[in-house]
Amino acid sequence: MSMTSWDTSALITAAIPAPGWDAFHLGPVTIHAYALCIVAGMVVALWLSSQRWKTRGGPEGSIIDISIWAIVFGLVGARLYHVFSSPTAYFGPNFDGTGDLTKIWRVWEGGLGIWGAVALGAVGAWIGCRRYGFKLAAYADVVAPAVLLAQAIGRLGNYFNQELFGGPTTLPWGLQVAADHPNFPAGALEGTLFHPTFLYEIVWNLAGVALLLLLDRRLRLRRGMMLWSYVAWYTAGRTWIETLRIDEAEMVTLFGTTQRLNVWTSLLMFLIAVGFLVYLGLTRPKSAEARALADSVWREGREPVPEVDEREADEPEAPALTGDDERVNADETKKIGDPAPNAE
Repeated sequence: MSMTSWDTSALITAAIPAPGWDAFHLGPVTIHAYALCIVAGMVVALWLSSQRWKTRGGPEGSIIDISIWAIVFGLVGARLYHVFSSPTAYFGPNFDGTGDLTKIWRVWEGGLGIWGAVALGAVGAWIGCRRYGFKLAAYADVVAPAVLLAQAIGRLGNYFNQELFGGPTTLPWGLQVAADHPNFPAGALEGTLFHPTFLYEIVWNLAGVALLLLLDRRLRLRRGMMLWSYVAWYTAGRTWIETLRIDEAEMVTLFGTTQRLNVWTSLLMFLIAVGFLVYLGLTRPKSAEARALADSVWREGREPVPEVDEREADEPEAPALTGDDERVNADETKKIGDPAPNAE
């Protein structure tokens, strides 16, 4: 065996193998691994959000009520962003009508855009917060690390779909893609390894969750600071990860440089996030009263009324005594205290 063939064998042995399956088939029902990863991410995110909401003084269960609005709107937004940022498969090249519009509904085949999820998810969260009387900034700060955790878990679905990987690599953690898979790049040799960009993002996101939770414990990030810290961290990683990907995407030329739409979007959102963090940092509340107000999850005027003990509430209050009443009571007390007259 030559040294060259031994090296190649070692690389393939150490590589991440292509998945052997991507769905469960239960009779006529097909449960895709991609969908299971998305659902698992949501469940774990709701659990973490509930724990954090409780420490902020939010009532139990209300985080789920708001999140239902955010999740439904977010899923719609995520799909719409993907469809219009990668339109060829759905509308054809240059929107010439040769695409397959039915693919728009095939979410199980992959294709969700985070920025659409954030945009419409924020609309859903705003509706939920208005409905139940909570501050949107407080909700966003609570769920931001949980959203990043959900993204990390959901990214695993890209592995089972064999999608959104990067260019060829000789690194030992290269990804194998089945040569007969529709996403296998045309012209690539069978056995070529690719950058597992989904894995890079999983690691980046998990590190971000740990960092954000640590910062929140040390600095008490409020008034949207946790939200913008999440955006800054995620976009910093997404920018360089996105440049490794080779899947089809909308290309945009700015300042003489052509890059994927998501690269420019990530850079823009990173700058916006940093700007908000600087502003919020410079305007941090100084007084204890202002800090307490920032800590509250309730909108002004929507704080719950303190509960009253039902037994105390049933007892009628003693009427206020007038001057005449006081004199009568004094006379009665005097009579009670007088010695009894001699018996005859």
